[in-house]
Amino acid sequence: MMGADTMHTYTDLIASIRKRTKEVSLEELKRRLDAREAVTVVDVREKEEYRAGHIPGAISLPRGFLEIQAESKLTDKRAPIVTVCAGGTRSALAAATLIDLGYTNVETANPGFVRWKDVGYAVETPPHLSDAQRDRYSRHLLLPEVGEAGQARLLSSRVLLLGAGGLGSPAALYLAAAGVGTLGIVDADVVDASNLQRQIIHTTSRVGTPKVESAAATIAELNPDVRVVAYKERLTSANVDRIFADYDVIVDGTDNFPTRYLVSDASVLLGKPVVHGSIFRFDGQVSTFVPARAAAKLGVEAGPCYRCLYPEPPPPHLAPSCQEAGVLGILCGIVGTLQATEAIKLLLKKGAPLIGRLVTYDSLRMTFRELKLRRDPRCPACGEDPTIKNYIDYEQFCARG
Repeated sequence: MMGADTMHTYTDLIASIRKRTKEVSLEELKRRLDAREAVTVVDVREKEEYRAGHIPGAISLPRGFLEIQAESKLTDKRAPIVTVCAGGTRSALAAATLIDLGYTNVETANPGFVRWKDVGYAVETPPHLSDAQRDRYSRHLLLPEVGEAGQARLLSSRVLLLGAGGLGSPAALYLAAAGVGTLGIVDADVVDASNLQRQIIHTTSRVGTPKVESAAATIAELNPDVRVVAYKERLTSANVDRIFADYDVIVDGTDNFPTRYLVSDASVLLGKPVVHGSIFRFDGQVSTFVPARAAAKLGVEAGPCYRCLYPEPPPPHLAPSCQEAGVLGILCGIVGTLQATEAIKLLLKKGAPLIGRLVTYDSLRMTFRELKLRRDPRCPACGEDPTIKNYIDYEQFCARG
């Protein structure tokens, strides 16, 4: 049995914790946030309380999950942290726990969020997700970089996939599974038996079906949150403005040079970011092209365009198609999934997209390489004195390569 001199009441415990934790006033916390100082606000209330409103930018880490999730959500143990709850008690307990876990710069806000709201400071309310959506995207919601706000952003986003083939198939599946709310798919072809070795969004029963209809059927089964806009047409100079207009990000899975140059020029002229992917036999490559008009909106620096990488198309005999040279089917899954990853990063404005970088993949050697890409000041599309102001005859341009 514990002796009387070792027994403590709840009041004694809280008093002891307050002595060894540093408090910060709400006024001081607001000043730091307004000054954009590096501070992470950790809201330790229950999820339902957090969803009803919280300090802008605060991450949700309920007191009951603190020990389990702290190191995954708070990776820098030296970074400034302020814990907050409704009144200041749970946040003090949380601050003490974080200190015990090795965090060295932890403070607790006192009083808590109730007072913050009462004095009229800014309050952020997360976008509403249904119970079914919180269940479906639960693993995303655990990520501080996504959370409910990020998931809501994905659900309101629009991504255009150029092609429902080898690259478009895995990209579409993962973007749909991630909850990107609107997926446009451009493809004029029908499903052929030879496609099924790599175009995993299609099935044997759909041979002869338009690819956009087959892809839409698969996506509807995968995630009913996603709306598919089908474009059963070839992308041309005549329709590219209409098709690109309403989309946030373009995922380019095309397999011919005339369309790639058209996509590149449209990207620059319309201010649309493009995630490029291409494959050949056992090799693949991925890059992200963000023109100046899109860079500020995404909070990134503008990078080179496809023409900076390939000023001229290669001669046809040096660039045979997959139909002529073959392709390892699973290579499509790797490259297409990398493209989907880049698109999600752009939509969430997180991480470092492949702007000014080209990743190449050699599947036989299982090696990835990264090459630096520089914006060409003489580029006719995105350079200092661009000469391409309208779309050109891309078939004729590539025939000269």
